[in-house]
Amino acid sequence: MSLLEVAAGWLSRSVAWVRSAALAGSRGGRRPAPLVEVAGLLLVILLFARLHAAAGKDAAAATANALALQSLERALHLDIALRANQWLTEHPALIQPAVYYYRLYYLAITGVLVWIFVRHAEVYIKVRRTLVAMAVLVLPVFWALPMSPPRFALPGVVDIIATYDILGGHATREIANGQNVYSAMPSMHVGWSLWCAYAAWSALRASHPRLALLSWNFPLGMAAVVLITGNHYVLDIAGSAVLLTVSIAVVAAWGRLTGRRRARE
Repeated sequence: MSLLEVAAGWLSRSVAWVRSAALAGSRGGRRPAPLVEVAGLLLVILLFARLHAAAGKDAAAATANALALQSLERALHLDIALRANQWLTEHPALIQPAVYYYRLYYLAITGVLVWIFVRHAEVYIKVRRTLVAMAVLVLPVFWALPMSPPRFALPGVVDIIATYDILGGHATREIANGQNVYSAMPSMHVGWSLWCAYAAWSALRASHPRLALLSWNFPLGMAAVVLITGNHYVLDIAGSAVLLTVSIAVVAAWGRLTGRRRARE
């Protein structure tokens, strides 16, 4: 057998394997093709990261919006960001765990997404659409409402993540490093954590209702962490809850619309 024939055989087997992997799980119409899902999600992540980085970089507008938000929180007696940050600085043993919680939350997102895909295909499409809807709906907010976080706009707040960054880059100190540091409203750390809880709750509420409720402890912990580390205001957290609620409603409306279209066909 010639080298060309061996190469051709290997290429044919590789193509067949990729094709079977792409189609695996899609039979029955419940679980999408894995390779298609991975490619689609990577594209969404790339586009979101690029558009997020380009959104609202006007420092003056971001500071003005932050001052207005601080005034509103004072009027509502919700201005606890400074006190929460001071509490953490007074309890140094909790600083490193808070930094780990803040930095490594994306592992939870990935884990929940894979777990839902593999073990709970019946809800995967709904929760994945909700995740994408959140990414799409939040970008106009970042563009229209740049917001400086407390660590930049609230005197006395210590930038905990920059000071104790486990990644070693101290990126939060840098304004002009290609990242959007003026996207405090809403908090996507809390937003993505809320999505994790919603996905887990959707998967478990029928079979394990008590366990499903426990999943909401994750975003509650994240809400506390973003406050005490000086990264968000209380109203940023409220904005995250609104974002998830609106995204769920949009996905539900989309599902009803597509369902009616299929019924007419």
